[in-house]
Amino acid sequence: MADSSWTSSAKSLKGVILDLCGVLYDSGEDGGTPIPGSVEAVKRLKASDLKLRFCTNETQASRDKFVAKLQKMGFDISVCEVFSPAPAAVAVLKDRGMRPHLLVYDGLLSEFESVDQTNPNCVVVGDAAGNFTYENLNDAFRVLIGLEKPVLFALGKGRYYKEADGLSLDVGPYMKALEYACDVEAEVIGKPSSAFFHSVLSDMGLQPHQVMMVGDDLVNDVGGAQLCGMTGLQVRTGKYRPSDQQHRSVKADGTVDDLAQAVDLLLGARAGPL
Repeated sequence: MADSSWTSSAKSLKGVILDLCGVLYDSGEDGGTPIPGSVEAVKRLKASDLKLRFCTNETQASRDKFVAKLQKMGFDISVCEVFSPAPAAVAVLKDRGMRPHLLVYDGLLSEFESVDQTNPNCVVVGDAAGNFTYENLNDAFRVLIGLEKPVLFALGKGRYYKEADGLSLDVGPYMKALEYACDVEAEVIGKPSSAFFHSVLSDMGLQPHQVMMVGDDLVNDVGGAQLCGMTGLQVRTGKYRPSDQQHRSVKADGTVDDLAQAVDLLLGARAGPL
C-alpha cells in the first residue's frame, strides 16, 4: 500500500524532479524496458501545471544518446530537461584547470572531448561497467598516488542499480576502493551532491520547498533531495529494498508502488478541494 501522508503538501508544489533508471525504466539488454505505467505518468505530469525535470547519475552514454534511447521507449523527454553528471563534471574540470584520467564507460568518452587529458592531474571515475578491470583500476590508482595533492572526482556514488537480470554494482564501490588506496576523499558530481540538485532547482526557477524528488534510491535520490529542503518520495521499483524503510538515517516523506501511483496521488490531491 502507498503512504499518502505526503500528499497533504501537494498543492504547494510547483515542480517535480524524476530519477530515470529504476523510476521510468529498468536498464538491461537493448537499452532496457519501461516500467509499466511510467510513459503515461510522464505525459500526465507534462500536461499538468507542474514544472518537470529529470535528474540522473547515468554515466554509460552521452546525454544525447541516452535521451534518444528514452524517446525510443516512448517517453516525452528532451535533452535540455535532463541533468546528468558528465556535463557538470566537464564544467568543473574546465573551471579548475584540471586534466582528467578517465575511468568511465566507453560510451561516455565523447562528453569529455573538449577537456585536455594530457599529463593528468586528477582522476574521474564513473560507472565504467566492464571497464572496471584490475588493470584499469590500477592505472587510476597510479595516477592518483603519483600526485602531490590527489584529486578524485566521482560521477555519483551509488552502490548498485537494477538491470533486467538483477542488481549490478554501481560506481560507489570502485570509488571507495580508490579512496582507501590513495587516502583521498572523492568529490561527488551528481546525486546526492547538493550543488548538483541546486543546479536543477536553479534551472526550474524554484525554491527547494516547492519541489518533490521521486527516486528509487533512498540515500542518493530521497536523502540528497531532503538535505536540500525538497520533499523526497521513494518508489518500490528499481533498486528499492524493503529494508529501506528501516534505514538508520534516511526516511522518505512517502513511499509508493511506482511512478504511476505517485502521479495518481499527486495530481488527485492537487485537484481536490481547497
